[in-house]
Amino acid sequence: MTAPLDIEGPAAPPRSNGELVFAEPWESRAFGMAVTLYDAGAFSWPEFQAALIARIAAWEASGERDEPYNYYGLWLDALEDVLTGLCAVSTDEVITRAQSLAQRLPGHDHRDHSGHHDHSL
Repeated sequence: MTAPLDIEGPAAPPRSNGELVFAEPWESRAFGMAVTLYDAGAFSWPEFQAALIARIAAWEASGERDEPYNYYGLWLDALEDVLTGLCAVSTDEVITRAQSLAQRLPGHDHRDHSGHHDHSL
């Protein structure tokens, strides 16, 4: 991984004993997508950091904090902002794909009967 992740500050990912922490499988996928696209040269890391910090600031400034803070939810929103800003993907495409992923059966991210992980998106 070559992405220069922040150790401290608003854009720093959650860590435990220095290791990245993912509460759900989708969080590690969202992380991996951003890092892979950065590594492929799709965008610069400062672009992504700025988008992430803007999303975090907007969440903090919103008077309606009904939803609990979700770092990787904001991470995914920032990735969407960067990609739509680059015209790499349309908002409609993101919404359609997100809806199809949301409709996947529970347990889809767990090991299958052969003991292998399903890593498909």
